[in-house]
Formats: sequence, structure tokens, C-alpha cells
Amino acid sequence: MRTNSFHTVAPGTYREDGGLEYEDFVPDEVVEHRPGRTITMTDNVWSSLLCLNQHPLHIDAVYAERTGFGRIVVSSLVTFGIVNGMTVATISAKGVANLGWDKVRLSAPVFVGDTLYARTRILAKRESRTRPDEGIVTVHTTGLNQDGVTVIAFDRTILVPRRKEDR
Repeated sequence: MRTNSFHTVAPGTYREDGGLEYEDFVPDEVVEHRPGRTITMTDNVWSSLLCLNQHPLHIDAVYAERTGFGRIVVSSLVTFGIVNGMTVATISAKGVANLGWDKVRLSAPVFVGDTLYARTRILAKRESRTRPDEGIVTVHTTGLNQDGVTVIAFDRTILVPRRKEDR
């Protein structure tokens, strides 16, 4: 995978420039996103309330203790947001637009204290039919907890710029 992570701004001075351009995406290659992210109660409560998801399983410890989970379960929107966010620095930092998420699957609960990691496989890419300076890339992202258990998986389609010298 070819990347242009730094650009020279002066002799001996470089600027970080994260993200991939269309030509950098190679189908079937995999990116492991690091660092991981440990989920806190603050993450869960703030996000749950911000999104108006007031289900007691996410914000009421007494209620959650009486469920089959036996404790508070992190909202799936928190899990989705953090795992998707972990991919941005590489997958979509140069993106023009997110075109959509598909096949979102939640396969295991996430609890406060779990640490999440993300892995993205490049599924496909094609040049845009209407925007010659851009291409469309589809990726599959998997979120795993500290034990390697998949907790979420989804496909995402992104509109990304093409490298000027490759057009």
C-alpha cells in the first residue's frame, strides 16, 4: 500500500497528511487501526443521552444488573461511532464524502472497560462515472474487543480524491 503520509513544507520540515487517495486502495489489502480505544462509562452515558437513547440498559446500573447481561451494556451507537472513527485517519481522512454504510452487524455486547480495535479490508474500488477527479471505494470494517471477539462489522462506501499525477 503506497501512502503519502508526510509532505515537505521546508527543508527538514514535514507536515502530516493522513488518509489514502484512490490509487492507494488495493482490493483485499487489510489495514489494522491503532491505537485501540478503551470504553469508559462517560463515553457511554454522554453518547446515549446526546442521541436521546435513554434505554435503561445503557444508563441505569440497577436495571442492567437485573438483565441477562448483569451489567450496563455500551450503546451500539457508541461502539459504531468509535470503531468507525478509528478508521478515519487512514481510510477517509482525504474522503470527499461518505456515501453510506451497509450490512452493519452487532455480534457481541460491549461493556465499559472493553478495549476496541478495528481492522479494515478493502473490498472494491472504481473510478467515479460523473467525477473524473474522484473514485469510489468500498471497505469492510471489523471491530474487535481485547479478546479478539468481533463486536461489530460493517461495509462503508466512500468518495475519495484521485492523485493528480495519476489522472
